[in-house]
Amino acid sequence: MGDVTVLWTSEEAVAATGGRCKTPWTARGVSIDTRTLRRGDLFVALSAQRDGHDFVAEALARGAAAALVSRRPDGVDKDAPLLRVDDVQAGLEALGRWSRARMRGRVVAVTGSVGKTSTKEMLRKVLGGQGHCHAAEASYNNHWGVPLTLARMPAQSDFAVIEIGMNHPGEIAPLSRMARPDIGIVTTVAPAHLAAFESLEGIAREKASIFEGLAPGGTAIVNGDLPTTPILVAAAEAAGAQVRTFGEASTNHHRVTSIRIGDHATVAEGRAWREPVVYKVSVPGRHFAVNAMAVLAAAHALGLDRARALCDLGLWQPPAGRGLREVIALDPVETTHTLELIDDAYNANPTSVEAALEVLAAASVIHGIGRKAQGRRVAYLGDMGELGHDEAARHAALAELPHMARLDVVHCVGPLMRGLYDALPADRRGRWTETAAQMAASVPRDLDAGDVVLVKGSNYMGLSRLVDAIRKMGQAAIASEE
Repeated sequence: MGDVTVLWTSEEAVAATGGRCKTPWTARGVSIDTRTLRRGDLFVALSAQRDGHDFVAEALARGAAAALVSRRPDGVDKDAPLLRVDDVQAGLEALGRWSRARMRGRVVAVTGSVGKTSTKEMLRKVLGGQGHCHAAEASYNNHWGVPLTLARMPAQSDFAVIEIGMNHPGEIAPLSRMARPDIGIVTTVAPAHLAAFESLEGIAREKASIFEGLAPGGTAIVNGDLPTTPILVAAAEAAGAQVRTFGEASTNHHRVTSIRIGDHATVAEGRAWREPVVYKVSVPGRHFAVNAMAVLAAAHALGLDRARALCDLGLWQPPAGRGLREVIALDPVETTHTLELIDDAYNANPTSVEAALEVLAAASVIHGIGRKAQGRRVAYLGDMGELGHDEAARHAALAELPHMARLDVVHCVGPLMRGLYDALPADRRGRWTETAAQMAASVPRDLDAGDVVLVKGSNYMGLSRLVDAIRKMGQAAIASEE
């Protein structure tokens, strides 16, 4: 969207929300945060940790076109460009629904216990190669993130990709009905958020509720390799959707038959469009290759050019914190003295940890360049949140994963990861600390040139501190040379 594009007029926003506005305005964007607000944005005064009304004056001073409010805040002129509604959250939702109604392109919605953000970004890359594609920023997938993404959507978009998440029962269906997707994708159903659900089947039913919002004649794309696949398929059929399955089993419509995980890419073979297909994603990981097949299934349902979709898929790379790999130079003179970092510190549950360990197990280390003769595969694993009553056992059970046998050292962070630490064989057991800050202090002593290191944990554990500490090992090397 260019700087001169009008996203909302005051007249249209009043019609959408049923609000009241004295001063006309036009907005080029929508913001909920004065720190990232751009001149010409409509500022939405949501109340979360703090009341957004406290920031309206600052937003207007920074160049906001107007503010969506439920009252005139103190210090704001009575003639200021305010759109007044009874409830700001409801007003944002109304803007989202109106924006969806005026958009003539097609919408893809994505949910899943693991992989929804990376799948959304793969879709952004593939769909964006064949038209204007609007997609959510970061993980804007909750009760305010979905309507905000919709409210920011230009009416002329050819495609939109909406990520829908959940923490509790009943959250996905209303967001899906707001987005009214033409295609709904469920990447997987895994034991995440079990604290709020009684069983994996309960999680599957919640994920399947994404199909309740499908537009008439819509397509449901579901992982066909799961014990809970029948729940997903039944819900999709009940919604009148065309059902397409993807995965590695031979029964899937779009199936992956071969996956080769390299150090910097994954190459897969399979069958899509009822024809053989070979494709690449520029990141290691079986789960990326499997979810890429869901992206290809969506591209087929949308009637996109197959060759271009495959090429664009190969160009996608994950953002920081989601499996991004980078080389850290440890010596400014000996340029071969490096280690490799796999930054996956944003989220964790048993399924995603297993996938990340498979990537680490397949990584190529370099021998003979560090203090130690052998390069090593090193993991820093932090607590996995919201796993329910048997969370301690689920952490300890990670020790039994087959890929663990290929690792050299496993460091554990957090009270729950103490269970894994105790279950590890002595020759693989690294250090255990309660917090990421405690672990980060000794990171430079843990690692050496030639190592490949994975950092993986739930976001609330703050393992990004470890990522920063590893990166600083490279910065320290540069500083010592200056």
